[in-house]
Amino acid sequence: MIDLRSDTVTTPTKAMLDTMMKAHVGDDVFGEDPTVNELQKFAADMFGMEAALFCASGTMTNQIAIKLHTQPGDEIICDKLAHVYLYEGGGIGFNSGCSVRLVEGILGKFTAQQVIENINDPGNIHFPTTRLVCIENTVNKGGGACWSFNEIKAIKAVCQQNGLALHLDGARLFNALVAKNETPKQYGQVFDTISICLSKGLGAPVGSLLLGSKQHIEKATRLRKVMGGGMRQSGFLAAAGLYALQHNIERLKTDHERAVIISEIIEKANIATYVLPVETNIVIFQLAEHIQLDNFMEQLKINNIKAATMGNRLFRFVLHLSINEKDFDNLTKNLNSLKLN
Repeated sequence: MIDLRSDTVTTPTKAMLDTMMKAHVGDDVFGEDPTVNELQKFAADMFGMEAALFCASGTMTNQIAIKLHTQPGDEIICDKLAHVYLYEGGGIGFNSGCSVRLVEGILGKFTAQQVIENINDPGNIHFPTTRLVCIENTVNKGGGACWSFNEIKAIKAVCQQNGLALHLDGARLFNALVAKNETPKQYGQVFDTISICLSKGLGAPVGSLLLGSKQHIEKATRLRKVMGGGMRQSGFLAAAGLYALQHNIERLKTDHERAVIISEIIEKANIATYVLPVETNIVIFQLAEHIQLDNFMEQLKINNIKAATMGNRLFRFVLHLSINEKDFDNLTKNLNSLKLN
């Protein structure tokens, strides 16, 4: 079975497992796990930021960051497709007591001008105080779309002018860096906090990192504890994350190339009403009206393909490192042989 539901379905390679089994560990709640400390320093240095914190998930790192930058009653600006808004269980309201100003961008990407237009007048007591702008790169629901770094810098300037913090949900940031030939340090210079995920395209089994200033990460460590995220001998997991950062970034190009091939097959097969532009490892398409949804799902199953639906006849295929060359050859053959009506 070829699993295209997400790049979170990857399992550790033998080399990653060997690294995990050899990890030196300690009690991370006491700050004594050497492998966790090594991972955190490695990631912070990679982005040119002061500190990092290893957490269980990207939802946790995002929610901690939002809590860091806001007080109850404040407002956050993000796109209507943003993961922090759609897919984190209402965490913005539950954890931080904040409201959300949704911006309608293009494939999840908005402009500096749109930020300006959505900042509340701080002198008007009827409105919540705007405190934080959240950006997601790549945009999951935008089909893995990548932001323009120039637009990000323009948004940063608006944030500085208006006393706003800027957070990056970088769950698939390395896909964007590889696709756009950018560097982690570019992003470390712009954002107040950055969340990066180790368990998606990079292939680690668990974990995300929150990066920021020493002051932010000290406070984030307390918030992680409050959220139940303090882990003990987590160096076994951190070792996988360290291996991922050291070995699995450049190979993301392969996932991107394969995603383009899959999108071309879908377009030629007259399967979709439309396919979103493919920049990275995600292919999102709307199933054509003449194809029965149940039949399409059954054909995928018959051809050993698992895929995720997103409602409104939308499908998402995600390429990842657990799909080897033989799997990919089978995938392309099977997609070309679907019997649809």
